[in-house]
Amino acid sequence: MMFWFWIIVGLIVMYILIKSVVIVNQYEMGLIFRLGKVAGILKPGVNIIIPLIDVPIKVDVRTKVIDIPPQEMITKDNAAVTIDAVIYYRVVDVDRALLEVQNYEYAIINLAQTTLRAIIGSMELDGVLDRREYINSKLLDTLDKDTDAWGVRVEKVELREIEPPKDIKDAMTQQMKAERLKRAAILEAEGEKQSKILKAEGIAQSLRIEAEGQAKAIKIVAEAAQQYFKDEAQLYKALDVTSLVLKDNTKYVISENVMDIAKKFVKQQ
Repeated sequence: MMFWFWIIVGLIVMYILIKSVVIVNQYEMGLIFRLGKVAGILKPGVNIIIPLIDVPIKVDVRTKVIDIPPQEMITKDNAAVTIDAVIYYRVVDVDRALLEVQNYEYAIINLAQTTLRAIIGSMELDGVLDRREYINSKLLDTLDKDTDAWGVRVEKVELREIEPPKDIKDAMTQQMKAERLKRAAILEAEGEKQSKILKAEGIAQSLRIEAEGQAKAIKIVAEAAQQYFKDEAQLYKALDVTSLVLKDNTKYVISENVMDIAKKFVKQQ
């Protein structure tokens, strides 16, 4: 009988010893509640508590990501858009995260939804579609300020999808298609224009080269003709002078027929 008694006592002692040790990971912090009141802080490593009296609560202090589920919102110009987002946050004060709000993650999601709804409601549809960074920045500032009382720091907010109404999406698709066709037509026209310019430049260059060749040929012919007629004129002049000289010379008598024959010979040459 005593044997079983000591076995039971040993098991109870072992249970108490096991429950008195709390191991906290490096990325965790926490509080020790003793009879409903904060009695201490849990730090990374081994922590000793009083079993059955102390209640340890651990909190992950790493950066976490939560999804903001898609929700339909109305813009300032009464257009319905569906938006979802992601939020990156970190617990920086374990005391406030556990004591100031019941469920800080649930509170962040609801705060983000209501804040985003207010921001979208103050903007027109074109602004919502074009100013994504502005919405991210404004939502981040508001969340970070309001969650500071909960010991939470919102590090980043990103809108993941902005879904406009179907008719507006179809109109945007048609507009994008028209823009692409317009750009293609412009590029094709520019290509044809450039091709014609290059062709005209090629023809002009060919004509210029041909004209230069003809001009050089004409110049060569003109120079040859000038030289030919110059030589012939000098020969005619020499023949005329010889004729006059010999006509007055008593020693030599040359017939005028001989001079005519010489001139005819020059012309034939």
